[in-house]
Amino acid sequence: MTSRDLDPITVEVVRNKLEGIANEMQQTLLRSSFSPIVKEGLDASSSLFTIRGETLAQAIAIPIHLATLIPVIEKMLEVFPLAGMKPGDVYCLNDPYLGGTHLPDIALVQPIFSNGRPIAISATMTHHQDMGGMAPGSIPTNATEVFQEGLRIPPLKFRDEGRYNETLVAMIRQNVRIPDIVMGDLNAQLAACNVGARRIAELAEEIGDDQLLAIFDDLLDRSEALTRAALQKIPDGTYRYVDFSDNDGIDLDKAIRFEVAVTIKDSTFHCDFTGTSPQVRGPFNCVPSGSLAAACYALRAVTDPNIPTNAGCFRPITLSLPEGSVVNPREPAAVNSRTATIKRITGCILGALKDVLPERVPADNAGEMLALMFGGRHADGKAFVTGELIAGGSGAGPDSDGVDVIETDVTNCMNLPVEAMEMDAPIRVHRIALREDSGGAGRQRGGLGIVKEYEILEGEVRFTYRGERHFHAPQGTQGGGEGEKAAAVIKRAAGGEEVIPSKQMATLWRGDRVVIETAGGAGYGPPATRDPEALALDIEDGKVSAGVAAGRYGPV
Repeated sequence: MTSRDLDPITVEVVRNKLEGIANEMQQTLLRSSFSPIVKEGLDASSSLFTIRGETLAQAIAIPIHLATLIPVIEKMLEVFPLAGMKPGDVYCLNDPYLGGTHLPDIALVQPIFSNGRPIAISATMTHHQDMGGMAPGSIPTNATEVFQEGLRIPPLKFRDEGRYNETLVAMIRQNVRIPDIVMGDLNAQLAACNVGARRIAELAEEIGDDQLLAIFDDLLDRSEALTRAALQKIPDGTYRYVDFSDNDGIDLDKAIRFEVAVTIKDSTFHCDFTGTSPQVRGPFNCVPSGSLAAACYALRAVTDPNIPTNAGCFRPITLSLPEGSVVNPREPAAVNSRTATIKRITGCILGALKDVLPERVPADNAGEMLALMFGGRHADGKAFVTGELIAGGSGAGPDSDGVDVIETDVTNCMNLPVEAMEMDAPIRVHRIALREDSGGAGRQRGGLGIVKEYEILEGEVRFTYRGERHFHAPQGTQGGGEGEKAAAVIKRAAGGEEVIPSKQMATLWRGDRVVIETAGGAGYGPPATRDPEALALDIEDGKVSAGVAAGRYGPV
């Protein structure tokens, strides 16, 4: 059966059905998980693939996960050929040097069968609250090799024809601090994969295997054609951008340089990272799957949002990733904090297109997903590991202010409600507030960051702070001002303050407090051209102080 034989109405119905299945998988995953970082923070994703490993449909989830699942599926099919797979088989992997992204992100992959033959693949990826290693939460900012970061899982069977691989399960439980929660989240992933398998099998039974497989191919080809047509509307050329991350967690005074040249030519989208810093000692290196995720997101952001997202959209992408660089490190470089790096890569790709697409690309966003991890024991001796992912402000656009405290680009998580954290760990949250004056000035103002304050109530707590934008501010566009840089301090109960230099591992004790302030988004357009009524409302709302307004915008 060819695309010419397909009924276009049936094709569109199937397309929407596939997206619905992916989102049903996602809801199953989120509602079945045990850990707060998934139940509340939504740090997990679901996707469907063809039997060739091409993205078929994605849930509304985390762009990093959705794209890094692509090399995961590719590796699984290499190690476990499709011909040897059986109904009830499920595979898992987390090793970043074998197709994964970082160790807390475990992928589960399940082949889907109809009439005895594989027709599709369901896959999930969850950030697990702990995978062992040298620090609770498994994102130690002072790691210097991947072996320090936790348990590495190569491509292995998680279930064999419906039976658990008990050896693997025992190995996982023995190497993590909170085994019941980790296994609970893994079983939530399994439930989501099963939902995808059932729904696809039902769809195949309804319309026939051959027609369904032909529709899969047609959907991918259509998205490719639409994406290439959208790229043709962007002037051919090479566009460049440079930005910096604060440091690698080890050499705290040494910035990491990111340089990209984006070439759009003949409906292709090429990203060359020549000029980017060599791989670093700390864990802010990023394996190629992360750079691919950044490019996939950026391409979708600058093309038509109505194009169905699948592998066809990504076919125009090519990458040049210098070996031994921070975007393509040599094993066993540490990589656990690669999210910060992927966000900077994404920002650079989009930044390169600011001038050629001023109506579509906003000013720099805060460019940080602040990760906090707390680990220790309750008074009864029970271990806890809890974490939070905190956003800054988004960059302003040509027609609108930035959004306050929102995840941007390749991350799409939620903050952890105070009640969830306080139920999970001996921590009290004293304050949450918008950070006044943090949004960059401009005709359109950048979004604000957040202020948050935590107090340790008992015991000894090991603390990880993975921050960004403490030293390199988000840049404005078309004359807009910089967003405010991030800041954080530890206030000791015994007296004194310790400034956190963007990344830090520390031990906290009863009465110690941590105060964090995330970065703001940058502004768009000259500040002097801001609508006086909008500025007056900013002052009235407490988003901009009168003194700062006078300095940035002129007389108020």
